[in-house]
Amino acid sequence: QLQLVESGGGLVQPGGSLKLSCAASGFTLDYYAIGWFRQAPGKEREGVSCISSSGGSTNYADSVKGRFTISRDNAKNTVYLQMNSLKPEDTAIYYCAAARRVTLRAICLMTPSFFSSWGQGTQVTVSS
Repeated sequence: QLQLVESGGGLVQPGGSLKLSCAASGFTLDYYAIGWFRQAPGKEREGVSCISSSGGSTNYADSVKGRFTISRDNAKNTVYLQMNSLKPEDTAIYYCAAARRVTLRAICLMTPSFFSSWGQGTQVTVSS
């Protein structure tokens, strides 16, 4: 059974850092694009970052460019989101999602409909 589990969330002060992990079980990540999304209370889910199944392409929302970095370690079957210089507006539940990409492996879109499998989310709170 395909499963994604996020971890690494927590409470951090503004300007601090967190590293989120998205671990896959029941399948290997090699042919999957992975996206990170977030949803704050009362707001729609928004795309944060995405890495293609080949690992050669990454995308970021304008609000996190220069602060967040997505990476993947296929040997560990895990994708990471390094978040630096965190701001209160980054507070949200963060979800990872997977999309199988055997062809056109350089493509990764930060839209929910691109992905077929989702994790349960991890809470990130940025507050002093």
